[in-house]
Amino acid sequence: MTHVFHRDLRQSYPVAVLGEGVYLIDADGKRYLDASGGAAVSCLGHSDRTVVDAIKGQLDRLAFAHTSFFTNEPMERLADVLVAQAPAGLSHVYFVSGGSEAMEAALKLARQYFLEIGQPRRRHIIARRQSYHGNTLGALAAGGNLWRRRQYEPLLFAATHVSPCYAYREREADETEDEYAARLADELDAAIGALGPESVIAFCAETVAGATLGAVPPVPGYFRRIREVCDRHRVLLILDEVMCGMGRTGALFACAQEEVSPDIVCIAKGLGAGYQPIGAALASSRIVEALRGGSGFFQHGHTYLGHAAACAGALAVQHVIRERDLLANVRRMGALLEGKLRERFGGHPHVGDIRGRGLFWGVELVRDRARKAPFDPALRVHAQVKARALAHGLVCYPMGGTVDGQRGDHVLLAPPFIIDEAHLDEITDKLSAALEEALPSADAFA
Repeated sequence: MTHVFHRDLRQSYPVAVLGEGVYLIDADGKRYLDASGGAAVSCLGHSDRTVVDAIKGQLDRLAFAHTSFFTNEPMERLADVLVAQAPAGLSHVYFVSGGSEAMEAALKLARQYFLEIGQPRRRHIIARRQSYHGNTLGALAAGGNLWRRRQYEPLLFAATHVSPCYAYREREADETEDEYAARLADELDAAIGALGPESVIAFCAETVAGATLGAVPPVPGYFRRIREVCDRHRVLLILDEVMCGMGRTGALFACAQEEVSPDIVCIAKGLGAGYQPIGAALASSRIVEALRGGSGFFQHGHTYLGHAAACAGALAVQHVIRERDLLANVRRMGALLEGKLRERFGGHPHVGDIRGRGLFWGVELVRDRARKAPFDPALRVHAQVKARALAHGLVCYPMGGTVDGQRGDHVLLAPPFIIDEAHLDEITDKLSAALEEALPSADAFA
């Protein structure tokens, strides 16, 4: 009997006791290849000595000093490293403890910015259907994940949601990628117009859609068009790279691959690689200077902002990625993983789409490939795949509600940046076995 309030109160969990490279090991000695990095977190695997030693060393010197009284060296150095590599215009870093906190801070900062420049009527947030921006109430309100939102709707502010950039299901058959991008930009433009441009604070989007849609990259030119719409109406662009950022797509910031600079970008997960809880919101100099020249402070805060040990760990993570040239490995292994997924599952009758970038891939499962028809949600195909994968010693990230928050299933893969080709073969072999065992039972009730 456990006294832990687990996520699923009906489930019995294996006890993880050891991390060894890309593997997790439970109390029974069973090994699991962590092909999703938990939730796209463990980008360096589970036993990097450089990161562990950096955290230990920081704890020997200073564990915690509240940021209302002090700054600290690792926080200052980490901010310097991130800003030096960030898209143009981003000048300051607000450190928090995770992705939801980063998005919550971004939303509040965006609102305060307009107060500081004398535009208090701006109050609306626009985001996308099938997005996920976190589980705190503000981040949940901005997000478009129906399943996570539904029971908390009375507590959420009223955000406006436009279409995601989800070409597999929502691009018309006779529509080019450029026409599709233009249509989505026009939809955002119309939404801003309907609300009144003078009342809109920001448009929020995941640069590469994460857990809710399953690693869906934007079509070429989409974000450049979105940036133009935001600029035309003086609306802030907030990009959520909590899952897709910090090297996951092959660049430290995924928006750099879109040739777009946001006003605020949120990062977490891969920032600290799971060695300590940490997240951050990077803000443009325009926003920071508006606060500096106005009230002089950001009316927001948490106890563990800029935690010294967490920042020391994240700083070591960035050092390891750079010194070992791991972004090159992400691009190289990502191309190999794509090839292996397409070779193994490209003709599978229940695989509708394979999409992604770098080491961030989604496999969408369908009942009928030709019609893109999803399985009945009551079958919980994603849960069956997860269970069968674990039985085979594979950690992956299946999710349901891919299509509209209720229907649809996908599997998300986000393995550590340190994987090699043999690991990729193990991933595809074990995922194939899991699908073969999970999908026949679904077929019987399709």
